[in-house]
Amino acid sequence: MAQPEAKEIILRLLKEKSVLKQDVYHQTIAIFKELKSVVQELTKELEQDAKQIDRRLVIEFADKSEFEFELRVAGDVLIFHMHTNVFEFDKTHPLWRSSYVRDNPSNSFCGQISIYNFLNDSFKFNRLNDVGYLIGRVFINSEKHYFVDGKRQLGFLYNDFVNNLIDKAALRRITESLIIYALDFDLYTPPFDAVKEVSVMQLMETSISNNVKTAKRLGFKFQSDNDIG
Repeated sequence: MAQPEAKEIILRLLKEKSVLKQDVYHQTIAIFKELKSVVQELTKELEQDAKQIDRRLVIEFADKSEFEFELRVAGDVLIFHMHTNVFEFDKTHPLWRSSYVRDNPSNSFCGQISIYNFLNDSFKFNRLNDVGYLIGRVFINSEKHYFVDGKRQLGFLYNDFVNNLIDKAALRRITESLIIYALDFDLYTPPFDAVKEVSVMQLMETSISNNVKTAKRLGFKFQSDNDIG
């Protein structure tokens, strides 16, 4: 049987942390649902305009589950995934430099939405060895403050956690930035030595194209701050 002191600690933690995490989770899932709606609207707009450019251009939205959906833009696929857990940032993170977090540490607890960039052909031709890249993560706290951790412009356009509040307009801007990054992040021919070996098993199981790994930067160093993409 728990001692009174221990029981009080447990109840305090349930009140202070567990309830807070529930608040963050439900806030994040509400934002994720709104993000789905925003991406669906943008898909319809882009689909109509893209057909005027070239009818071969395909813009498609696919709702995979409560926590995942996809956006296909021509040869790229963006996968939006909401993590079901809540995260806190360690004390070395720049977020802690603000009085907004220092004065109220509960503001550092955030939900997370991750966005990955894959090649559409990886799914179309069932190339299971192909890889994609995490290009952005959206963090949202219980008060709807947010910031984006990501590549290139994604990492500095949306990093004012203290003042930025997530809403439909912000979700639209973030989505547009993600699409621009993916479309501008080209497929490079990998170095010869990175793909010069193919096993007999790869040839026997299926075609070379399905077994040789393909990625936008295969064989190149993919740096977090100043990648070549």
